[in-house]
Amino acid sequence: MTEEELRQRVAIAKQFMAALPFCQAVDMQIDQAGVSEATMSMPYNPMIVGDPETGVVHGGAVSALMDTCCGFAVNLHPDCAKPTATIDLRIDYMRPAKPGERIIAKAEVYKATRTVAFVRAIAHDGDAEHPVATATGAFVFSKIKSAEVAS
Repeated sequence: MTEEELRQRVAIAKQFMAALPFCQAVDMQIDQAGVSEATMSMPYNPMIVGDPETGVVHGGAVSALMDTCCGFAVNLHPDCAKPTATIDLRIDYMRPAKPGERIIAKAEVYKATRTVAFVRAIAHDGDAEHPVATATGAFVFSKIKSAEVAS
């Protein structure tokens, strides 16, 4: 994938996120984009707190960030021909995110077949060695025709 193709895919992802009210409401951002991998984050926001007594972020907000980041990583795969959709996403919550901290998700495509991309991800609040959650998922994948012939 050329730098220009990568820039175009990031621009499309930003347009997609701008069209999703939830992404806008929680201020999801693309932090890094590379071939088959992405890093996204969202700031702490009282609107997404799941436990008002502790200030801990709701797990659904963490899962939405991870799902979005995984889908973006799939769209950054060099053979990706079309937008993706989540087939399956398993999230293991390791610990609560620290109240007040930005949550960061990093996802990578580790295998892509003709129709399915497999992704791994972690979410953390500044210490990637101690994740808030981990995820594995399967996403709809459509290979570019020329790549399909070559493989």
